[in-house]
Amino acid sequence: MNLIDTHTHLYSSQFDEDRELIVLRAIENGVKKLLLPNIDLLSISGMQDLVNKYPENCFSMIGLHPCSVDENWTNVLDEMENYLKTPNSFIAIGEIGIDLYWDKKFKIQQISSFERQISWAKKYNLPIVIHARDSFDAIFEVLDRHNDDNLTGVFHCFSGTINQAKHILSYGGFKLGIGGVVTFKKSGLDEVLTNIPLDHIILETDSPYLAPSPHRGKRNESSYLSLIALKLSSIYGISENEIAIITTKNALNLFRLKS
Repeated sequence: MNLIDTHTHLYSSQFDEDRELIVLRAIENGVKKLLLPNIDLLSISGMQDLVNKYPENCFSMIGLHPCSVDENWTNVLDEMENYLKTPNSFIAIGEIGIDLYWDKKFKIQQISSFERQISWAKKYNLPIVIHARDSFDAIFEVLDRHNDDNLTGVFHCFSGTINQAKHILSYGGFKLGIGGVVTFKKSGLDEVLTNIPLDHIILETDSPYLAPSPHRGKRNESSYLSLIALKLSSIYGISENEIAIITTKNALNLFRLKS
């Protein structure tokens, strides 16, 4: 199989002891491309180190994670945008969005940060990678204002309802990022996906978080992406290889990557 992990935090300190092994194990298990979402200014150097070491496999994004938004967010974004001025340095703006699960203190700033980074996506012709936790309504309010033919992206780690999925797909340029949650017995995501054509799906691990069953609760890694493909094969009633072919094509198109 030829798979793409569209969301993995390989630069995380949880991989400091065996990062090279994790990359090689992913490749050996058919996960040939590893897409790296950014979270703040500190994570940029770790991402770029991976891209420099594995230029055929690792690809970086840039963005301010909503949980990293604080009173200094405007200065952080000013500095981040300087990185974007180097052509072809990043494949997406992400991970960005709104998170109202952990803390609502900076909700207004999160929304403003999200909107500014959407403007980057249009300016630099890049897709966006959206983090949405307890925040679909707030995110929809923003996208309802800003969506147009120039905006594409993915709702990473989607675990919403069928109505939320249909709202996302109504924008025209967005995919659903499906990860380990789909393998959890009580997630209900398998029932949602029976109503969603596979053309709208890309795969991800969000490693080191949200490991799929039977590894739930342990450190996640990109080689486990095959377990997500296996679950989708049972949902859609087609082979794992067909799942890989379709979702990989979707990811290549969204992020404008060469096969």
